[in-house]
Amino acid sequence: MKRSLLILVLTLVILATSLGQKIELLRFSVEAGKFQRINTPVSFDLAGIIVSDTLTLQLYELVNGKQVEVRSQVEPGFVSRLWWVMNGTTAAGTKRDYILYLNPGLPVGKDISALVTPEKIELQKDKTKILDYQLAMHYPPKGIDTAFKRNGFIHPMYSPTGNILTRIDAPDHYHHLGIWNPWTKVKIRNHVTDFWNLNSHQGTVYFRGINSVTEGPVWGGFNVRQEHIDFQGKNHNEVILNETWDVRAWNTEPVTGTKAWLVDITSLLNVATDTAIILEAYRYGGGIGYRATAEWDKDNSWVNTSEGKKRVDADGTKSRWTDVGGLFKDKGTSGIIFFSHPSNREYPEPMRVWPLNQNGRGDVYFEFTPIRDHDWILVPGNIYTQKYRMLVYDGKVDPAVAERVWTDFAYPPTVRVTK
Repeated sequence: MKRSLLILVLTLVILATSLGQKIELLRFSVEAGKFQRINTPVSFDLAGIIVSDTLTLQLYELVNGKQVEVRSQVEPGFVSRLWWVMNGTTAAGTKRDYILYLNPGLPVGKDISALVTPEKIELQKDKTKILDYQLAMHYPPKGIDTAFKRNGFIHPMYSPTGNILTRIDAPDHYHHLGIWNPWTKVKIRNHVTDFWNLNSHQGTVYFRGINSVTEGPVWGGFNVRQEHIDFQGKNHNEVILNETWDVRAWNTEPVTGTKAWLVDITSLLNVATDTAIILEAYRYGGGIGYRATAEWDKDNSWVNTSEGKKRVDADGTKSRWTDVGGLFKDKGTSGIIFFSHPSNREYPEPMRVWPLNQNGRGDVYFEFTPIRDHDWILVPGNIYTQKYRMLVYDGKVDPAVAERVWTDFAYPPTVRVTK
């Protein structure tokens, strides 16, 4: 079947190229399943379908007997994927029908852009800043131990109206760096290294290179390499863990009537040594860590979890998603809802949430912590994946909306080829 499909596709490629016109390739439907969908990113794999710079794909939806063009984007890979946003509301239990064409030389838009400089990768949506990923080495303020220097983290993270939601160089925790995820207690052979508390001088995490940068009409982002470096082992500056960060921002409006960003972070870890390592159980480390803006304190911020916990009782509990937000003076309220994927370790994941009296001021810190309750053994040759989504918003988001966005992330619609 696959061989026959490949031969058919090759024939269509030759025809489309020679005739300079689009040719119908296949028809398929998207089933909402048990859940209502609103402006939901959708994809399916293109096994057996050839895509090139000169021969692109064009997607149409069948609406009341008419073909309505839908903006789509191909993600290259061993098996490429076609992405688009299923715009509008799709009721639970319903489906929508599409036609995919081969079309030579079709131009591709870049609504989500990724601007690379020596200092950072900046993601934008229609020229509005979403976030910066720091490439250049960031040093702490003058007079502070340079062991706190680091790169490979997200800061600033902007709300759609421009409020800066992340913080670095906090005097109480110079090792807190916007949005980042080092591990705290890592058993390596006969010693334990702390990659989190940089002033321990035991280890660190550095950005090491860009694998790819993507711009497009459906999503834009980047794929980068990071290394966890051990200062204590038999070889000074030994790389213990290789990590890939895949970060992508979606061109969608996930909250009706409210401007919001939808951003995914996927971390892929593999052991760089010849022996297994142990990520020892601890209340901090790994997952996805978030040090919030200095404008928030115990009186003007909130933490709300999918399980109904608040900041006073959320620490150490488990959650599918957690809403962290607060008030900006004269600039309204903004926040980030963090979503954990069902495939993640220890799902639903335990959390570290700072208490209300933190530092006497009530500064805000949140983290999903997959090693809070149990050790995690990482074996050479395996890849360990953690998937997270962030809904970055202004105003406030109803819990029912957060649940819907989590459902899209955890249980996306089903695609079925019909012809």
